[in-house]
Amino acid sequence: MSPILTRASATTSPGTPRGRAYDPWEHADALGIEVVVRRLRTANGRWFPDYNTIVISDRLRSRDQRLVLSHEIGHGVLLHTDETVKSEKQADQFAARNLICPDELADLYEWCPDERRIAAELGVTTTLFRAYVLAQAA
Repeated sequence: MSPILTRASATTSPGTPRGRAYDPWEHADALGIEVVVRRLRTANGRWFPDYNTIVISDRLRSRDQRLVLSHEIGHGVLLHTDETVKSEKQADQFAARNLICPDELADLYEWCPDERRIAAELGVTTTLFRAYVLAQAA
């Protein structure tokens, strides 16, 4: 059985890769979180804290599975047990911190003023891009 997450044991180390180098599948494995890909009817992904398991929809493209898995890992790391607006925002910010490399973003700001294009270049959604920007501004 996988170890149960605690906030202290689940934090990522400073050496964790960011941006395109971040692999949420490896991250989940390192945290002892089981990831299951299967058909989901009402969501793209779900965190099941009692089972230390994330379920990802098999209908998603691999890029989208990566984004959803990163978000769901955030729920696990942050020890969320229910879905609230606050917990969704926190999980988005967690995912964005891992999926966006600050150096890559700084380079993009040099030549690209459009947020949709920046998000696309980074391989994230505009929602995750905005979560990252808001977290940095706070």
